[in-house]
Amino acid sequence: MLSLGLTGGIGSGKSTVSAMLEEFGASVVDADRIVRELQTPGAPVFEAMVEEFGSGIVASDGSLDRQAVADIVFGDDDALAKLNAIVHPAVGGAIAERLASLAETDDVVILDIPLLVESGRDDMAAVIVVDVDPELAVDRLVEHRGFSADDARSRMARQVSREDRLAKADVVLDNSGTPAALRKQVEALWARIEAGDFSD
Repeated sequence: MLSLGLTGGIGSGKSTVSAMLEEFGASVVDADRIVRELQTPGAPVFEAMVEEFGSGIVASDGSLDRQAVADIVFGDDDALAKLNAIVHPAVGGAIAERLASLAETDDVVILDIPLLVESGRDDMAAVIVVDVDPELAVDRLVEHRGFSADDARSRMARQVSREDRLAKADVVLDNSGTPAALRKQVEALWARIEAGDFSD
């Protein structure tokens, strides 16, 4: 197994890169996807969140109202710490299980983790950072994902700085251009992976 970390700030295009790498043949362990699975109705994480934050975070269809959760925790350090205490250990356990199941394979495993730098994790052969100017990321979040500019900037402010993220990068993918330009960079990265550039 070859394990590579993938990260980037909100609105960077990290999920797009992750999907491309999966298309090329990588096995992706997606922390955001795991979070969504753990937060399905009836799951222990979901139940613990409702117990902590109340029924107001449950949508009319019984699912988690993610915006309601965001409205509670963003801007409230104590509430965010309580949320992280519920979610992060469960996510860490699920990631460990998935890595263990892939450990004896020859797979290229992409650890797609938004808070990779913040976690201090260093058990990967390389760290790939998807980078974009923060203001361009804000514009994309507003245009494509329905964020308000203030909400987008607030979430960015709670992530590690762009400079700290880049300082940890072994590979930087610049997503300030077109989707085609990004794909060309990912294709070049995959060629390096296949050539064994990141192998021990």
